[in-house]
Amino acid sequence: MKNDDYYGSDVRFGKNAFKLEYITIQQLKEALCEQVEDDLADIPHRLLGEIILKNKWMTLEQVENVLVEMSKIRKEKEEKGSSKPN
Repeated sequence: MKNDDYYGSDVRFGKNAFKLEYITIQQLKEALCEQVEDDLADIPHRLLGEIILKNKWMTLEQVENVLVEMSKIRKEKEEKGSSKPN
């Protein structure tokens, strides 16, 4: 099972960074394009947070805040999932 199937798209770094108003939609699109271009050029995969940080669109503290938020969402979803009856 893929993470998206279990957690949903609420735990995507870019989506959360945008929702927290740390980046613009244009910056998110540029970061995603850069990630895909790297992958197509057989450059080792980089996470969006790394790309965004390298471009100085977010601070390290903001990246950490997004990761904390994502962790909270995952935990909430796991708790909801474990409380469902069989």
